[in-house]
Amino acid sequence: MGYKALFLFVPVLTQALKVQTGVSRKDDLEQTISGVIEALGYVFWGLEFHAQGNRSLLRIYIDKDGDAGVTVDDCAEASRQVSAVLDVEDIIAGRYTLEVSSPGWDRPLFNLPHYQANVGEVIELRLRSPHAGRRKFKGLLKAVEGDEIVLESDNEEHVFPFDYIDKANVVPQF
Repeated sequence: MGYKALFLFVPVLTQALKVQTGVSRKDDLEQTISGVIEALGYVFWGLEFHAQGNRSLLRIYIDKDGDAGVTVDDCAEASRQVSAVLDVEDIIAGRYTLEVSSPGWDRPLFNLPHYQANVGEVIELRLRSPHAGRRKFKGLLKAVEGDEIVLESDNEEHVFPFDYIDKANVVPQF
């Protein structure tokens, strides 16, 4: 597959994720943003929210079905629409930068279907806590079994519960 990473940075002023009881604010944010992205005809790939003091970063990944790649204009359109909705919904408190991007060749893996679609690929992952004395692994994604990821790394097979994975990306092979 030929993927390129595109980024569009838009500074936004509003209020870090507001604390509320009930459903996770990240879940609210994902649900709101995915609806906007999908209404525009794009695929919502995922998001990252990094609280950084008084200035946070909201990175949204969009994709397209088929072989058409995401363009800068696609990112700009998605950014405008998401920004407008977030201003109305007021989900994020404080200053933040909104970044809209394609997932790129080293696409992040956010959910089990992402892992399932990339079985047979080399991935890098970072765990929330150490396993076998380390948190970072790189290897062949062998399988997804229920909610566990099977990774062959350093001639050993490791099984990681999905919830233990902090971050994972596909490693492009050229």
